[in-house]
Amino acid sequence: MITIISPAKTLDFESVPTTTKCSQPALLDQSEKLIKALRCLSAQELASLMSISDKLAGLNVARYQAWHTPFTLENAKQAVLAFQGDVYTGLAAESLDQKGLDFAQKHLRILSGLYGVLKPLDLMQAYRLEMGTRFAPGNASNLYQFWGDLITDTLSSDSAFTCDNTLINLASNEYFKAINTKRLSAKIITPVFKDEKNGQYKIISFYAKKARGLMSRYIIDNRIDNPDELNAFNSQGYRYSEAMSQANSPTFIRDQQ
Repeated sequence: MITIISPAKTLDFESVPTTTKCSQPALLDQSEKLIKALRCLSAQELASLMSISDKLAGLNVARYQAWHTPFTLENAKQAVLAFQGDVYTGLAAESLDQKGLDFAQKHLRILSGLYGVLKPLDLMQAYRLEMGTRFAPGNASNLYQFWGDLITDTLSSDSAFTCDNTLINLASNEYFKAINTKRLSAKIITPVFKDEKNGQYKIISFYAKKARGLMSRYIIDNRIDNPDELNAFNSQGYRYSEAMSQANSPTFIRDQQ
């Protein structure tokens, strides 16, 4: 069983990693092609392409220029510790012990516009390139076309996936779309998280993102390798709702705080 999550725009390359264990991204050759193309963009072009400020565009132009292999602990950081944001607040990977990190390394995958698929301890260098960006080198018009079936095939061949062909989808729609589900031939479980607001349970983006991280952490802490065990998820007030759930889409609700 593999769990997938999205990356984050916010990065932390300042704090010291909690482990020295690391690995290398599987699709770095493709990442290098993207970096080569990104280096051809000016800060103004990048700001327009990504709808970001001039300051942020300048930062990322510098990141692309500085990006280089090989990745080491001196010039890169483990992905699960480098990404910050709502999902990663819920995951709180910095508080995982080594056994927890080892389990995550086997069962958790991070989808990425630049790196394709990352294991938690894969080293990465700073970047910004969202999967939905309408940019890609060569004849591709966007990153979905650029990656094609590479992301899907990487997941398909993963030993943790081939054990039972189960994928727990805790990624956003933007990133999940990078997977060719017909080619994957998997049992896909997509949990839904709803919070009570004005007497009704609704998907509230901020809380749902954090809940995806909370469930990822729950899976790691409890060493879950059977999707049926997900229904016991109860972090920070969430509980399983059989009435609101559908096949392969368990729904978890939380009362208004």
